[in-house]
Amino acid sequence: MQSDPELEALRGSIDNLDAAIICLLAERFKITQRVGLLKKQRGMAAADPEREDQQIARLRRLATQAHLDPEFAEKWLSFVVAEVVRHHEAIAAE
Repeated sequence: MQSDPELEALRGSIDNLDAAIICLLAERFKITQRVGLLKKQRGMAAADPEREDQQIARLRRLATQAHLDPEFAEKWLSFVVAEVVRHHEAIAAE
């Protein structure tokens, strides 16, 4: 099969974006780990439903502005928040 330079260039861009997303997620989780430690020190709950609601609304607005499906953005954030809460619960249990 013959290589398609335009297709390969687009795939290269996708690969670069995927790498950037992973690096950004790793950085985000470093910060949320610090949040979890602060919550533990201050006797706060692992989950913060009010903050989560604010974040969902904010990301839905951002997604709409960026022409991204806001439902997708909410699902993504819900997945990330569930993982963050799991980490915070583990920190609290230590």
